[in-house]
Amino acid sequence: MNHIERFYATIERRPVDHPASWLGIPDAKAIPLLYNHFGVHDMKSLKACIGDDIYPVELPYHSPTSNAIYAAFDFAKRKGDGSNEERTLTAPGFFEDYTEASTVDLFDWPEPERYIDPDECRRVVEDVPEGYAVLGVVWSAHFQDVCSAFGMEDALMKMFLAPDLFHAVIDRITDFYLRANEIFYRATQGKLHAVLIGNDFGSQQGLMVGPEQLREFVFDGTRRLVQQAKSYGLKVIHHSCGSIHDIIPDLIDMGVDAIHPIQALAAKMEPERLKQDFGNQVSFCGGVDAQHLMVNGTPDEVEAKVRELREIFPTGLILSPSHEAILMDTKPENVEALFRAARAD
Repeated sequence: MNHIERFYATIERRPVDHPASWLGIPDAKAIPLLYNHFGVHDMKSLKACIGDDIYPVELPYHSPTSNAIYAAFDFAKRKGDGSNEERTLTAPGFFEDYTEASTVDLFDWPEPERYIDPDECRRVVEDVPEGYAVLGVVWSAHFQDVCSAFGMEDALMKMFLAPDLFHAVIDRITDFYLRANEIFYRATQGKLHAVLIGNDFGSQQGLMVGPEQLREFVFDGTRRLVQQAKSYGLKVIHHSCGSIHDIIPDLIDMGVDAIHPIQALAAKMEPERLKQDFGNQVSFCGGVDAQHLMVNGTPDEVEAKVRELREIFPTGLILSPSHEAILMDTKPENVEALFRAARAD
């Protein structure tokens, strides 16, 4: 099988020569360590060296306040130098002191058409080496953004105290992402194989907000984002850190093809449980613990974990660290071990 055939067979839970695997998106500080370990000088060479099947491409976005689509909204209530430290879920947000839905228009909402160049979208996708499954990383984190718009604690309170305002803000955020993604999908039509959409709904022990509130306030937007991607024939990988077992049926109902990243140490996210409960309905991506194993474990332990995961999921699991960002404390020799075991006969 080639990379693309293996990706489709894995995500569609068909027989494979070996499961598809994905490095993820290494943090900038981790990249030099990986290059040094593998004796390469660029990402294309690294992916070829390890036998990666998936090549991620982020939606290019350039505004006066951000060069990343996941930071398109500057909701900081008290601005300093505009650094990323202020872009947190818990910092006070622009809408913290408002309660009326009409105040949604007080914010200076960015226009995606001004900051996304279709020609650049085409260029970054066409720059991917031939043969990889190309993953468009659009994020579209409307839940995380609405938490930033108020501040995390205030956002959860607004669900009950000012639901019309909460709806108005999250709908405006969702509409921004739908417009942004439409530009990207049209510009790259026929060149992408899948997209990564992401919202962190879970903590280590459970959901950050009850499933009833997610269904009332958040999942309509998630469904629209998923269905938009699928209307272009794309596979949808949905990212959410944490323990999200209780809402996986909702994601399946929306049409999600694979759930990322199986945060291995989170409650109710054991691979055996996920395979038993959902293995015939949806695929997964991740599973190799990035919190402890990839950082503190040995290559032998990583290989043993990959073999265990392959026994549980002969297909239907894209083998990858349990977080998309490879951090600088991840041992490069453990990355090598992951891919060696993923490709083993």
